[in-house]
Amino acid sequence: MENFDPGSATYLVLLGLLLAAGFWTQARSNMNRTLQHAAIWGLIFVGAIAAAGLWGDISKGLTPQQASFDSGGAISVPISPNGHFHLTLDVNGAPIEFVVDTGATDIVLSQQDAIKAGLDVDELAFLGRANTANGEVNTAIVRLDTLVIGPHTDTNVRAIVNEGDMFGSLLGMGYLQRWGKIEMTANTLILSR
Repeated sequence: MENFDPGSATYLVLLGLLLAAGFWTQARSNMNRTLQHAAIWGLIFVGAIAAAGLWGDISKGLTPQQASFDSGGAISVPISPNGHFHLTLDVNGAPIEFVVDTGATDIVLSQQDAIKAGLDVDELAFLGRANTANGEVNTAIVRLDTLVIGPHTDTNVRAIVNEGDMFGSLLGMGYLQRWGKIEMTANTLILSR
């Protein structure tokens, strides 16, 4: 635990002593039952202490990690619990979450994200084809007016809208090549221009 609170520790000790005293008075009538209850309460007590001590680590896994920007404009992206790097970019003014995918050639928008970005998917010509892990899909080439992340703005950016079902959008090499340097460690992706 990072912060030890003596008041909380005293309270927990007194609570434990009170419970122990209650068990002791019950012990006179039925010792076996009292020992079972004592064991159950002991496990609950130990579990509560463990949960309190590990809460910082547990909460890190529950809250999404955010990209950070240094004074030189470099972006540090921590790896998410699912093992991928996620970035949220403003696409035509709409925040869209992307999975960084170095195996994707282009920026690939799902139809739902394309609609959020103000594109009319009913008017798109799905003339292209792409081979994906789910098989061959139809695609449409689009131009994004603006793509913004932190202090960096790109305009007139080429992207693909996937006609197939996707769980999100992909940030592929078509965008990553705009960065002068891409570094990847076990836990962090760093993009700098």
